[in-house]
Amino acid sequence: MRRLDRDFRSHGLKCAGWLFLPEGVTKPPVVIMAHGIAAERTFRLPAFAEKFTARGLACFVFDYRNFGDSEGEPRQLVSPDRHLRDWRAAIACVRRFKDINPERIALWGSSFSGGHVLAIASETPGLSAVVAQVPFVDGAALARLAPRSFQIEATLKGLRDLGRAMTFRPPYCVPVVAEPGEFALMNTPESKPGYLALVPPGSKWKNEVPARIFLEMPRYRPALHADKITCPVLLVIAEKDSLIPAGDVEKAAARIPKARIVKFPVNHFAVYVGEPFEQVSEIEGKFLQEQFA
Repeated sequence: MRRLDRDFRSHGLKCAGWLFLPEGVTKPPVVIMAHGIAAERTFRLPAFAEKFTARGLACFVFDYRNFGDSEGEPRQLVSPDRHLRDWRAAIACVRRFKDINPERIALWGSSFSGGHVLAIASETPGLSAVVAQVPFVDGAALARLAPRSFQIEATLKGLRDLGRAMTFRPPYCVPVVAEPGEFALMNTPESKPGYLALVPPGSKWKNEVPARIFLEMPRYRPALHADKITCPVLLVIAEKDSLIPAGDVEKAAARIPKARIVKFPVNHFAVYVGEPFEQVSEIEGKFLQEQFA
């Protein structure tokens, strides 16, 4: 495959994008891809793109504003509203590319962005397909599962960070992942080793995000609009997921008219590496090929 730099603008800032093109295919269909919570495009997304381009599909992989090679401050600001705006800008950008078929577009998201692609698909006509891998589907449901002490601490930290933003001071940050018993966005036993295994050597990524995400996340509920999605959707469920209950994803799938579910007996991060990755990417690639046929 060939990789081309294709940056685009979202609300005045540069978002860094890569266009992966399959060899020997004219005007291929394209899969637009972005990562999960606090992650960058370098975190194993090229591995998925390689699998998909081997099937004759182009892939457009991008970083959200404030992440990776994209512009924006404060760094690593997680915000569903901002991310969704970047998805809309990415789709508009891809539709102007001369080297792909703008009428054959699919979306691929994983974890937090698995929710993003469901939200975007519910408002975007003309998509060929969606792949939502171990997707975040209901922030309110997840918030209810958290211990009361965590909810209180998260709210206080979020308000502290919001106060710093309102007074133009640097953000108050919390870890993305930590060991069980330590405060972080994710601190289940699988979280720290699973997440950090995705970070490539030499990365400048930091294990921190502004804490204001705790105020926004419970209000982010992509599953509420899932019944408006008209294209086929593949949902990949990790049955041993300690972060997103499989039952929540199944409930969301039940709302999608053309949903297909695939389950794997693994944890949340296993789908990115090793044999589970090989199996998941094979199924996703076949699904995308079928919808583009």
